[in-house]
Amino acid sequence: MKVAIIGATGNAGSLILKEALDRDLAVTAIVRHPEKLTTKVPFLVKDLFELTKKDIEFFDVVVDAFRPPAGQEELHQTSLKHLISLLRGTDTRLIVVGGASSLFIDEAHRMIDVSDPKAIYYPTAYNMYQAFLDLKAAQQLNWTYLSPAANFVPDGKRTGHYHVSDDHLQKNAEGKSEISMADYAIALVDEIIEPRHLNQHFSVYS
Repeated sequence: MKVAIIGATGNAGSLILKEALDRDLAVTAIVRHPEKLTTKVPFLVKDLFELTKKDIEFFDVVVDAFRPPAGQEELHQTSLKHLISLLRGTDTRLIVVGGASSLFIDEAHRMIDVSDPKAIYYPTAYNMYQAFLDLKAAQQLNWTYLSPAANFVPDGKRTGHYHVSDDHLQKNAEGKSEISMADYAIALVDEIIEPRHLNQHFSVYS
């Protein structure tokens, strides 16, 4: 299976890259700075916004782990719109490393609805949610949106275990909504290998 990972040198992207390589998937990293790659892997040096249909239609799966710099959170929306336009009408599946802001906390409210607009994380949460809405509305697109738990831990332990939920926020037995990026990477690669959430939004937690 041929997999491309956009943002393969980022926190989540690098762990997804490692997990995919450990499972013997044919992975290509799409990066702007290949010198930041910590493992040998084929790569394409290109900005996300300069990607063309020809660049990515070769792949079975494109993983979007792009994270814009602080102050440019609106790129969450424009970047995903660009990828949607490239992959619409193709057989390539788009799997998005999503956020928790789109998860329901009850039957009527999502996380974004109860988030403080003045909070430092709000621009990211808001723009990721708006990008999710664009993805959900897209036609002729093979997509999956995977949300982590509320606490997405960059340097958390790789336990090898996780729980799957739908688009509702869940907590573990200790009352915490969290997952390490390493365990999230396992879940995402599991979804690549054995698709169970085609055109669906789902979530994982520890």
